[in-house]
Amino acid sequence: MEHPENSEEYKGLTVNQGVDQPSTVNPYLSMRKKPKRRRFTSGEYVEGILKGDVTVLSQAVTLVESIKPEHQALAQEVIEKCLPYSGNSVRVGISGVPGAGKSTSIDVFGLHVLQEHAGKLAVLAIDPSSERSKGSILGDKTRMEKLSVHPDSFIRPSPTAGSLGGVARKTRETIILCEAAGFDKIFVETVGVGQSETAVHSMVDFFLLIQLAGTGDELQGIKRGIMEMADGIIINKADGNNIEKAKLAATHFRNALHLFPATESGWIPEVLTYSGFYGIGIKEIWDMVYRYIDFAKENGYFERRRNEQAKYWMYETINEHLRDSFYNNPDIATLLPSEEQDVLAGRASSFSAARKLLDLYFKGNKG
Repeated sequence: MEHPENSEEYKGLTVNQGVDQPSTVNPYLSMRKKPKRRRFTSGEYVEGILKGDVTVLSQAVTLVESIKPEHQALAQEVIEKCLPYSGNSVRVGISGVPGAGKSTSIDVFGLHVLQEHAGKLAVLAIDPSSERSKGSILGDKTRMEKLSVHPDSFIRPSPTAGSLGGVARKTRETIILCEAAGFDKIFVETVGVGQSETAVHSMVDFFLLIQLAGTGDELQGIKRGIMEMADGIIINKADGNNIEKAKLAATHFRNALHLFPATESGWIPEVLTYSGFYGIGIKEIWDMVYRYIDFAKENGYFERRRNEQAKYWMYETINEHLRDSFYNNPDIATLLPSEEQDVLAGRASSFSAARKLLDLYFKGNKG
């Protein structure tokens, strides 16, 4: 386009056209074809997992987390074949208020159990997803500096992806794959105190609750349900000037635990203090965990709890598939927006709209 300054009325003033700017996109980029990743068969996935191939294991976990129907079908086939080789690990759920030092503690805990008890460790870190963008940072590895480079560890951050309580829905299946790959210690880190603890408690053998001292009332904001789930409570940052505060907090928690009913296992939860940063008191924590495992196996509770967990996840899977089937039904998808508008406009109650949609769904599935 010619510049207006070059017209007759502006004699003596000339403005050059300028140089055409090159595209900001590399013209050779489209010529480079991205190599397609070869898709494994279920047998190849299982073979790689049983050999302990971390690359194949990572791809299998990605398959489990995928929402594509074809990926889900293949993932279930892989899980079924890996199931006979699973169950031979100690599963520990680790939770605590945000800022309690979960990731730093896991780094120290992991190194300790690998050095003192050998074997292999898998850390399944649940990363919270944004409610707006649905994205996750997945930055847990950056806070587990030593463990992330250890040859016998496998750290897998997973996004919550909007699932209830912030727990990745497929963590339970990932545990099975990790166990089949030879990982005999599994840590499941939760996003923080909340509903996610109920789900994590239903997939681990020992539930460890991390707390802080010197933050005011140590029992403030701690839900009774979470306290009752804990098999062990540990007070972090018991170092320097905070040692006495940590001991006082431990006393408060011990007194609170006495008010709760006896646990199903018969185990009396212990309260210990430690410093994740300085590595103080780590051995005592893991001695407690293994004491519990021996105690639960001896009285038969360990196996009974594993069976209860398997039953729980069967019902959870049924509920999940029913929900997906309902919302993916074409008739429901068509009618849902109009029913929603009727509820918002006050033309129908929430209950009558739900009943209408459910009747339509069940009517269509009778055949």
